Amino acid sequence: MRDALPETQRPSYGKCYRLCKENHLLMHKRRPNSLTKADSYTSQNDDLVRRNFTAPAPGTKYISDMTEIKCADGKLYLAAILDCFDGAVVGYAMRPHMRASLCCDAFRNAVSRYGYQTGLILHSDHGSQYTSQEYRTLLAQHESIRQSMGRTHCCFDNARMESFFATLKKELIYRLHCVSMKREQVRQLIFRWIETYYNRLRRNTANEDNLPPLVKRRRWLSAQAQVA
Repeated sequence: MRDALPETQRPSYGKCYRLCKENHLLMHKRRPNSLTKADSYTSQNDDLVRRNFTAPAPGTKYISDMTEIKCADGKLYLAAILDCFDGAVVGYAMRPHMRASLCCDAFRNAVSRYGYQTGLILHSDHGSQYTSQEYRTLLAQHESIRQSMGRTHCCFDNARMESFFATLKKELIYRLHCVSMKREQVRQLIFRWIETYYNRLRRNTANEDNLPPLVKRRRWLSAQAQVA
């Protein structure tokens, strides 16, 4: 803007900065702020996904992560599990804390509602919640699940999950004034967005013909039934 003016009319950089600051025109670079922190004292799992976020059938490759939403009465933490086959959110849990039990609840929700296939890959980052004894003991109770982990603070190793959270925040959270809303109210809105819109109605560009996740799943299950 300053360079567009004739040289004799250009204000100093200091004045430009002051005017922009007074009128809220300054751009602030966002710094990455990951929720998950690695526990250096626990053993780590190999990355079995290697940034391949596709799957040939439902229940064969799940990816997981968590995010936070600031509300009037504190932060709400969301842990979610996404099926790489169709992009459906198969499990999730929301709590006012980010302990390992939050991720365990999301896993239980996914298994009870959608199940999984033998040899399921369950991917996450190296956050302490996913390397905790509580979480790993829960996975050990379910046979044949293979735990996979990307690197902590490397969003590309879990890019499809990051993309889901970005969509959730762009299409719902940022349109609400969550800091003035109670956690329970925000929780209900997220539940409704996932169950009635994202999984069933929202077009997913990763699917053929941009089919919504559960529409693709229904068609696949129908085709499998016909073959059988």
